[in-house]
Amino acid sequence: MERDYAEDMAESLPSVVAGRWRPGAGPAVRVGRRTLVESLYLLTAPLSAAAGLLLAAGGLCAATAGSLVPSGSPVTARALALARWPGDLEWWRIGAVRSRTGGARGAGRRPRSKEPDGAADPELWLDLAHAVLVLPVVLVTSVVTGLWWFVGVATATYPLRNQVTPGSLRPMTLYAGSDRSHVALSLGLTSPSGRIAFALSVGLLLLSSLPLVTRVCVSAQAGLGQALLSNMSALHRRISGLERERDTARAQAVAAVTAETAALRRLERDIHDGPQQQLVRLAMELGRAQHHFDSRPELVRAALADAVLRTQEALDELRALSRGIAPPVLTDRGLREALRALAARSVVPAELDAVALSRRLEPGIETAAYFVVAEALTNVAKHSHARRCAVGLRHTGGILRVWVTDDGVGGAAPAEGHGLRGLADRARAVGGRLRVDSPEDGPTTVTAELPCH
Repeated sequence: MERDYAEDMAESLPSVVAGRWRPGAGPAVRVGRRTLVESLYLLTAPLSAAAGLLLAAGGLCAATAGSLVPSGSPVTARALALARWPGDLEWWRIGAVRSRTGGARGAGRRPRSKEPDGAADPELWLDLAHAVLVLPVVLVTSVVTGLWWFVGVATATYPLRNQVTPGSLRPMTLYAGSDRSHVALSLGLTSPSGRIAFALSVGLLLLSSLPLVTRVCVSAQAGLGQALLSNMSALHRRISGLERERDTARAQAVAAVTAETAALRRLERDIHDGPQQQLVRLAMELGRAQHHFDSRPELVRAALADAVLRTQEALDELRALSRGIAPPVLTDRGLREALRALAARSVVPAELDAVALSRRLEPGIETAAYFVVAEALTNVAKHSHARRCAVGLRHTGGILRVWVTDDGVGGAAPAEGHGLRGLADRARAVGGRLRVDSPEDGPTTVTAELPCH
């Protein structure tokens, strides 16, 4: 039994040393310890607040001076860190007093932004605002706490500091004001026993209410610190993140509109230069056949034969254009087979390096990947002077990568056109990006990375 008791005492020692209260401690003991800790926090606050204000002001001035000096970035960074140190100290003090008065555990190291913005960091200005605003608050709370302790202890120890003499005493009078103008309040208390009873009553009243006074003062002072020193810039970063998402969505919408506009213009040009011309010529041939139908049968037969040829050519061109709008092989058989068909139809011999996808992707992602490869193969045929090219497809980590590599002359860049800006817009429209690696003398690799989950 003695050994168990000793083990229990040994286990309880760390918590007592750390300042935390054992569950078995009486309410009076817990309240007394809490009041002592809170009083220590309040009475030492003016010193830390005054030193903190001086450090914050000095750090801000040093950072300003460092920003005016060439290559003064390290000086500015250290000065701003010095200006924020008082806030870190007060955050630690708040955590210490909270953990040692039965509240939450210590706050520990104050959370900081992962990417501080220097003078533009809102946390820095919140720290400076705390250094300025906390000084008058701590002056009030420390004076109230000090006076409460002083008057309470003085009145409670009155019988120990004064000898009791028999007989009548002069009435006790309280004065408020100056010698010329004051208010006097006579309390009577002409007997020694009456004065002792009054002093003990006032002392007990003040000391018993002291825990409530210190708790209110700590709540006001620590509340101000937590409001200003907490990681308030998380809201600012969240707003900035939402703004970036909004800008990204706008950029994607603009890119989508730009890509679709370019596609429609290209389709309009292709229809005008291809099927429309064939249909116009077909109409002319049919009109000529109609005009000579009775008089020159041989000319009519030739015109009809030419009309059939023009009709077949127009159908072929319309089929080719329809593949640029909604390729059936992509819809029916998936992206890998659609890329295989593109590689088979490529003017420059193309090799397909595509792994099988585990599932069908979103239609928008598949369409964007298909047209990126199709346009890239067209660019290879028109501009690269390549003898061979390769088409690749991979889907890893939520990213779909398609690429086209050729052994041509190189030197391609999105800024120089060649349809690459349209490809970049198409990739950006679905939240992806386009990379072009094309040194002089080749080889050229056009890679589209598209997000898909």
